[in-house]
Amino acid sequence: MASAAPSADFVAALHEYQPLLRRVARLYCQDADDRQDLFQEMVLQLWRAWPRYVPQANAKLSTWLYRIALNVAISNLRQRTRRPAPTELDAEALAVAQAPETGYDADDRAQLYRAIGRLSDVDKAFILLYLEDRPYEEMADILGITQNNVRVKMHRVQEKLRAFLVPAAR
Repeated sequence: MASAAPSADFVAALHEYQPLLRRVARLYCQDADDRQDLFQEMVLQLWRAWPRYVPQANAKLSTWLYRIALNVAISNLRQRTRRPAPTELDAEALAVAQAPETGYDADDRAQLYRAIGRLSDVDKAFILLYLEDRPYEEMADILGITQNNVRVKMHRVQEKLRAFLVPAAR
C-alpha cells in the first residue's frame, strides 16, 4: 500500500495545478463531457507517474505536469479521431452552442478558440504554453526541442493564427 505522504503531495499539486490541466483539456476538447473525460485521464496518468517524479533543482513541477498533460491530450485526440464519430454540428456552430459567456470578451475568446481549434495538435501545444506566459526555455524543456526551434515554430504558429483571425475580423 502506498504511503499517505506522496498521496497528500499529489493531492496538493493537483489542487494547485488543476486550472492548468483544465486549460489543456479545454484546448483539446470542445465538448464538455469530452473535456471532463480528458481531465480525468490526465489526472489518472499523473497519479500513475507520480511515484517516478523526482524534483530537479532547475526544473519546475509545472514543466513535468505540462509534458504529461499534453502527451495525454494529444494521445486522446488521436484515439478519438480514429473512431468514427456520429454526425456532429460543425465546429463553429458547436462553439457557439457551448459558449455560456456573453459579451465582447466572450466573443473574442470564442473566436480565438475556434482559430486555435484549426491548428495541428503540436501547434496547439505551442499556443497553450504561450498563452500561459511560459518562457521559451521552459517551452523547450516541456516540448523536448531547442529554444531556437521554439522561437521559429512559435513565429509560424502565430502567423497561422493571424491568418485565421484576420478574415474573421473583416
